[in-house]
Amino acid sequence: MFQAPKAPTVSDAQRRADRLRDELTRRRVHPDVLRFCRAEFVAKDYFHAVFEAAKSVAEKLRRITGLPSDGVTLVQTAFDRKGAGPFILVNGLASQSDFDDHDGLAALMSGVFKVFRNVPAHVPRAYGSVTEQDALDLLTTVSYLHRRLDLARPTARATRAP
Repeated sequence: MFQAPKAPTVSDAQRRADRLRDELTRRRVHPDVLRFCRAEFVAKDYFHAVFEAAKSVAEKLRRITGLPSDGVTLVQTAFDRKGAGPFILVNGLASQSDFDDHDGLAALMSGVFKVFRNVPAHVPRAYGSVTEQDALDLLTTVSYLHRRLDLARPTARATRAP
């Protein structure tokens, strides 16, 4: 699930990279997604592109909250509504719909980490491939997460994060 077949020539690789970049541009993918995986697009390495894109979400969440953790643990801590409350707000948490949105965004983010960051970190690339469509879908999902985090705000608790 994590390796694209190599392009037979440099010009084939460039055409693939251009096609992927064109589609991401058409989809208006968040600039942070492109920034974190630009080199991987040129090399046409979907494995690293999706891996780096997933890591970019964790980096932005750490920057907003001040939390040092990573992956699902980072998301759970940042979004936990129990106890002293979350480190980040993606809405006003004023209604059941807000709670569902908050918790759902955390679940989506955790899912991205579990599938596209944790698995590639522990499974050799030789055991699967990421298709162009898979890469486009994941990169678009990561773009959505970046846009939501751009609109999020840290709580007072985040300023006290270790």
